[in-house]
Amino acid sequence: MPKSRRLKRPTFTISVIGSGRLGTALALALSKTGYKVEALVAQRLRSSRKVARLFLGKPLALAENELTRVPASQLLLITTPDDVIEELAARLARQLPSASGQTVLHTSGALSSSVLSPLARRGRDIGSLHPLVSVSEPVVGAEALKNAFWCLEGDRKALTVARTLVRALDGHSFSIPAERKPLYHAAALMSSGHLTALVDLATEMLVACGLSYIKARQVLLPLVRSTVRNLKSYGPAQALTGPFTRGDVATIERHLKAISGLAPYLLDTYKILGRHSLTLAERRGLQHSQAARIQRKLR
Repeated sequence: MPKSRRLKRPTFTISVIGSGRLGTALALALSKTGYKVEALVAQRLRSSRKVARLFLGKPLALAENELTRVPASQLLLITTPDDVIEELAARLARQLPSASGQTVLHTSGALSSSVLSPLARRGRDIGSLHPLVSVSEPVVGAEALKNAFWCLEGDRKALTVARTLVRALDGHSFSIPAERKPLYHAAALMSSGHLTALVDLATEMLVACGLSYIKARQVLLPLVRSTVRNLKSYGPAQALTGPFTRGDVATIERHLKAISGLAPYLLDTYKILGRHSLTLAERRGLQHSQAARIQRKLR
């Protein structure tokens, strides 16, 4: 019997506008799976040339004032900050020729593909893809994009292209209605950006106890990792630990007294998160009378 042949995945030529951390990481990840990155556009030419040196294929390095030189790649990825995408789409529509069959995807989590409408009117398929991954450095981020979950949205042909990209990265995709993207992105921020801010607040509290900032972060990170492991194995109610789960009123009173001597927003943060912790604790079995006593303290 002849050996079955593995189907070859389709690849596209790609130009990336916005060669920051995410744009560079995504371009690197795709280039390693066989996609040809033809051009990289950054705010300054020096920046795009620096990024281009990371690629074997020597893509064209361009500055943002050279959009007319962007090649007619099959896929145009816009990975700029959200606030400039709409204006950039309008500029591209004015400065580039019509291109039936070209796909344009942006990577904003909060914006829908509608901000690319000027390009759609010039014959392009438009959509968005957003990875649920925190990218703080491009080379490491390129590896993190593999096996990630991606939120996709857009017209039919653009979604087909986006799903092909995700499969090439061995990722997983899901779609939501366009009008729900701000809520989706807020959820992503709560679980990543706000988590980072929360750990930093906890670090400040340990610094107030006399630890150095570096030592405080060092002792907290294993706790954070163990919490993430518990969330992976159990639901939030079962993963929750601490005095709210036990209904330990006296301990929570001590917390409130200790925090009240610090910045007011620390106390507000503790109370807001504590109220939701009580909701989880009641799901787990905390008696309502105990929860009510703690609620009064948090008010």
